[in-house]
Amino acid sequence: MTDTAVYLYGVARGLDPAALDGTAGVAGSPVRGVVADGLTALVSTVRLDDYGEAALRANLEDLAWLEETARAHHDVVDRAARAAPTAPVRIATIYRDDARVAEVLAAQGDRFGEVLDSITGRSEWGVKAYARSEALRPGGPADAEASDPDPGGGLAPRAESLTGPTTGTGTAGGEAGGTGTAYLRRRQSEQRRRADAVRRMAERAADIHAELADHAVAARHHPPQDPRLSGRAGTQILNVAYLLDDEQADGFLAVTRALGDRLAAIEVEVTGPWPPYSFIDTGEVTPGPEPEDAAR
Repeated sequence: MTDTAVYLYGVARGLDPAALDGTAGVAGSPVRGVVADGLTALVSTVRLDDYGEAALRANLEDLAWLEETARAHHDVVDRAARAAPTAPVRIATIYRDDARVAEVLAAQGDRFGEVLDSITGRSEWGVKAYARSEALRPGGPADAEASDPDPGGGLAPRAESLTGPTTGTGTAGGEAGGTGTAYLRRRQSEQRRRADAVRRMAERAADIHAELADHAVAARHHPPQDPRLSGRAGTQILNVAYLLDDEQADGFLAVTRALGDRLAAIEVEVTGPWPPYSFIDTGEVTPGPEPEDAAR
């Protein structure tokens, strides 16, 4: 039995295989195209020591390996997508050889064709919105719009300390009960104002999305990103992928710039264009392997 297999990244339509020249895939392996029925499968030859069934079970539990493989997988699809409509398949999809991949293309051509039709002439753009700390601070400009180009303009003064009275005139005697009551009332008031600021931020995020969605074909909401991964200050209040027709991109970007200029205490970040990963169910696109593909 051979000691290699074929790793499948995705399927493209109308791709010149020469566009893959010099592309490195998983484990640094060269990427090539397998062509059948007007479709091009993006593949690499890999070692079964690393990508056989038993090895994959172990490697998929290794976060460092998984991150490196996912990045290489994405890079290959991204390069192909810049040259032709490309549908990614699930990470670590393995077949026994090129002939088997060609069989899959022929058998699943209609399914791939439907997916590629849905993304041809379209790309994905990501939009994240961050509320700066002053927007969530009691009394902050949670729902204000920018009126001063100075980013410090219009900010509310810092809230009073929650650790006790802010004046030095109190005594420890009969005023202690009154001071404690005042502190609790102040704390409750600040908690209510913070909750109200959070609510207004959610409403603001919904407004931003509604405005952007009018300029997109479709949208997919993603969970807020861990700030340790984003490296951004502030609270992420929006994380949405938008599918755009190519001719919509300029208008969409103009709207995002206008939002960033208009909204106080909110930063709008736009990334793209990307292959439309968020709008393709790789589980649906990825053909199931035949038993002989599950090399051990």
